[in-house]
Amino acid sequence: MVDYRNYIVWQKSHRLVIDIYKTTASFPKSEQFNFTSQINRAALSIPINIVEGCGRETQKELVRFLYISSGSAHELEYLIQAATELNFIDSNESLKLLSEVAEIKKMLYALIQTIKKQL
Repeated sequence: MVDYRNYIVWQKSHRLVIDIYKTTASFPKSEQFNFTSQINRAALSIPINIVEGCGRETQKELVRFLYISSGSAHELEYLIQAATELNFIDSNESLKLLSEVAEIKKMLYALIQTIKKQL
């Protein structure tokens, strides 16, 4: 087992969750149970799966959960793009969030590759 707090990718994805929640707070109330919920869940899924993977017994299981985190990062990227086109997110905020997601995706990929080499 690994302490998830030691992973910079977890730290960055946790920060992203906070940023996403602050951003979605201004989404239309009519989207509270639809778009807002979906984008918040996608963001939360990234650090949650890192945490769950770190709690597993093998590195192989950790890699599986890192792949799930990566999938959620890809999903979140699309949701941010769609929210921007729907004018739920300001374009400057969107660029900032998309940059954070891109960095997290790269970090997850690198971590997965590093762990896979050790298997």
